[in-house]
Amino acid sequence: MIISITGLRPKSILHSIPFWLRAIPSFNQAKNAPGNKFCEVKRIHGIQHTLTAWEDMRTLRAFVGSGPHLKAVKSFRKIATGSTYHYESETIPTWEEARRFWEENYKEY
Repeated sequence: MIISITGLRPKSILHSIPFWLRAIPSFNQAKNAPGNKFCEVKRIHGIQHTLTAWEDMRTLRAFVGSGPHLKAVKSFRKIATGSTYHYESETIPTWEEARRFWEENYKEY
């Protein structure tokens, strides 16, 4: 499985509405995407995180490059800051593990 951990935050209060108008459809797309095995969202220390698990890199890439998620990616730098970390695993991490992996591997976009 490919585990994907993303942490994003709107750049300002003015960017919150555009952020959520992209984040919610993207999350709904992920929940229903072929190859998605797990999909949750959680706010940690003021940062909106998603934790997803995918059958393989092919299914993750198909999701990333389509639909509402692609639209969100194209506008991301204008409205938010954050980072995504992917890795292979046989198990889905706990939120504590996911947050730790993300923080240890965080690279600002």
